[in-house]
Amino acid sequence: MTQLRKGTRLRHGVGGQAGEPGAVAAVEQSLARLTQVEPQLSAFNTVMAERALDRARALDASAPIGPLHGVPVALKDNLCTAGVPTTASSKILSGFVPPYTATAVERLEAAGAIVIGKTNLDEFGMGSSTENSALGATRNPWDLTRTPGGSSGGSAAAVAARVVPIALGSDTGGSIRQPAGLCGIVGLKPTYGRVSRYGLLAFASSLDHIGPLTTTVADAAVAFSVIGGFDPRDSTSSSEPMPDLHAALTGDVNGLRIGVPRAFLGEGVDASVLEAFASALNVFAARGARIVDIDLPHAGHGIPIYYLICTAEASSNLARYDGVRYGHRTRLQKDDTLQHMYERTRDEGFGAEVKRRIMLGTYVLSAGYYDAYYLKAQQVRTLVRRDYDRAFETVDVVATPTTPTPAFKLGEKTSDPVQMYLNDIFTVSANLTGLPSISIPCGFASPALPLGLQLTGRLFDEATLLRAADAFQRDTTFHTNAPSLAEATEGKPLDA
Repeated sequence: MTQLRKGTRLRHGVGGQAGEPGAVAAVEQSLARLTQVEPQLSAFNTVMAERALDRARALDASAPIGPLHGVPVALKDNLCTAGVPTTASSKILSGFVPPYTATAVERLEAAGAIVIGKTNLDEFGMGSSTENSALGATRNPWDLTRTPGGSSGGSAAAVAARVVPIALGSDTGGSIRQPAGLCGIVGLKPTYGRVSRYGLLAFASSLDHIGPLTTTVADAAVAFSVIGGFDPRDSTSSSEPMPDLHAALTGDVNGLRIGVPRAFLGEGVDASVLEAFASALNVFAARGARIVDIDLPHAGHGIPIYYLICTAEASSNLARYDGVRYGHRTRLQKDDTLQHMYERTRDEGFGAEVKRRIMLGTYVLSAGYYDAYYLKAQQVRTLVRRDYDRAFETVDVVATPTTPTPAFKLGEKTSDPVQMYLNDIFTVSANLTGLPSISIPCGFASPALPLGLQLTGRLFDEATLLRAADAFQRDTTFHTNAPSLAEATEGKPLDA
């Protein structure tokens, strides 16, 4: 196992059919690509080469064990993996090696997947650019001067650069979909409770979701089918039966009603984003879908609601990192008290953005402010949910851009947290409501920066969501394009 600092299309059943490449060959190809691009991207925190090759050899000696037999995958480094460092890209978890594995990871491996590494993220998932990492920023493979988005930026960069066909990410306010949009790949956030959060290092428990990042919608459907379903170890896990997603991908969207909240697509949205969004709607219309104007009157309040609720929950969840049981502990001085140890450990272990959110969350939960801030935010959260309930009385999915702009320059927004937070304006509502949502590539801004289309569906209706997204990919080729890292800073496109 190597600690690092500084693709291919998914073949279902690798090694399971005569004439197909084996699992060892697939892993070796993935590791070779990783070695080639990692110095430019800084997408991985840990590479598990020996572990991956040992598992590949065992799989090549066995009959196929599942739909991902021999497929290399990557994991966001906030998903616990027994015996493998899990850092959440934070100094506070330096040296932490979990004794258990997250349910989503267990299910990937049970289906035959091979984990090759753990990917970089904004510390504890708190960020929109993967710059808030104690291990350094990840770069966008389309333009190495720009962010890949966040917080699942390492996973998105690894898939976009064709290191792996599948990576897992977590999404608290858009952290799967936003980097997927900025990196030109597919990112699926399922319904809250569809994928077990057992083994995910919690950021905001009522908002956290686990989901796949892939190059195609069909691959996202396979990965979701594997990791989804009830888990008794997660008290919020849903017992709602998983749909037959293979049968759902028919390409038929004739009569599908797509809602567009046009009043929400106003100030601050880049012209290239609006142009690509309009073109995407035309693709659906050409297949027989109906475009319907809708109103989401409270959606504009999503960012302040989200940053009150998520910081409050973060303040509570991150109280466990105190230097006593695991992770970083400050060097004790002669007259240190236990209180000094707590304070200095947390000061040294947490980065600036995490400290900012812990302080904000502690404030809004404090006596005298709880009702004015946290409780009020939860009430407005209910209004956002009702807006979507009313919309789904007349439409089947809601469409928006994934992000208001293409990928921005590294360092461009780090000094202005509010501008950074506004990158999630279109994504936070699906976390506040628990609705399933997907980002798919829908175009490029000049120079060659990917743009994403976001579709949001009814609770537990991932089948319709994936059917619509798959139909779009049948008529477009944006998802087939891959960045040429050698030319990435010149904005030269589409060297597949």
